Amino acid sequence: MHGKALARAISNSYPSSAAINPSVLPGSSHDGAFTPALHAQKQSGENVFFSSYQPYSVILPWMRLMSSMFTTHVRLINIGLTHEGRQIPALRVGVHPKNSEQPTGPRRTIVVAGGAHAREWISTSTVLYVAYSLITGYGKFTHVNSMLEAFDWVFIPTLNPDGYVYTWETDRLWRKNRQPTSLHFCTGLDLDRSYGFQWGDSSPHHNPCSESYAGEAPFEATEAQRLAAWARNETEHNNVTFTAFVDLHSYSQQVLYPYSYTCDDLPPTLENLEELAAGIAKALRLSHGGKYRYKATSACEGNVFTAQHGQSTMTTTLPRMETGGGSALDWFYHEIGAHYAYQIKLRDTGSYGFLLPKDNIVPTGKEVLEGVHYLARFLMGDLGVRFPGDRDRWGAKEEGQGQRGGEDGVQFEL
Repeated sequence: MHGKALARAISNSYPSSAAINPSVLPGSSHDGAFTPALHAQKQSGENVFFSSYQPYSVILPWMRLMSSMFTTHVRLINIGLTHEGRQIPALRVGVHPKNSEQPTGPRRTIVVAGGAHAREWISTSTVLYVAYSLITGYGKFTHVNSMLEAFDWVFIPTLNPDGYVYTWETDRLWRKNRQPTSLHFCTGLDLDRSYGFQWGDSSPHHNPCSESYAGEAPFEATEAQRLAAWARNETEHNNVTFTAFVDLHSYSQQVLYPYSYTCDDLPPTLENLEELAAGIAKALRLSHGGKYRYKATSACEGNVFTAQHGQSTMTTTLPRMETGGGSALDWFYHEIGAHYAYQIKLRDTGSYGFLLPKDNIVPTGKEVLEGVHYLARFLMGDLGVRFPGDRDRWGAKEEGQGQRGGEDGVQFEL
């Protein structure tokens, strides 16, 4: 993609100026222009918020509003502050036991994160879409009720707010955070090479000007340090055990499992990781009738993609940036003890790359929603079991409810 085509793709990824006006909140004369007001729907039944990519200045108040509208099962939390002082916001979604009941053990928690790399806007929008679907589905769908009762879900749409803001204001294809380095003219560290497990392994990128620069020491990247500190505090002081960690990236349509830093060492629960990864990949594929193919593989091999074109098969080697030492994937699995850890690389396979058009936001969200549902049912041991009143597809509505369902996923309307 070169010249005018690149400029056009970048321009088309931004919403109109009216759609990103952060002053348009419920109660104003333009109520519903981008907000999560659940009555503001497009003709397709989708919430208008997901018709475009949204800037940080819109995402944060949107998350605040969601927590204020659904106080029974949603809470806005702050993972920490970025290098430039922005919040790393997250939504904790779950239903705790009644006050009269004593918890039987640590609260099982699943983290779904995106936006570690600033330019990967589809990962941020997808985290928000999945969060919205589970939040608004609670009390209406028995399987959603079960998911929120069995687990706490922590949705972190952008782990890299400083970089994300920079992609909106200055450079659409910026990847790293905005932290100074030893070279004043080369800013930023790669968050997904900054974690303290096998830091620096398998990485030739020690140049501060490199897009994959890992820094001069583990956890030098402020945002990675904040996430790690939050996770350790949860396990040590808040009676939390991390059951799963799902890190969304783009692109190449793959479900990757540990280890990322090498193919020579095998994770101790490899068979379990492979089994669930294959199921998630299948759920992603089937969500749109197999049109978008996802491959499950080890993260150390995740830079090779095989595509079928008619009768021929083409193997493409993609840039090996998401894998290597110091990854969040390996750290959550090995250091925090997340039983299942995955990096899901979303659409597409290179036609648009990091500039995926905004009309892919909802379809991609639906794909990952199917994958998250499969993950939860696997962890609950409910695969093959239908909930009473549900149809075969989890996105279909239950009888007697007032929701509107679609073939490919969940669309709720209150």
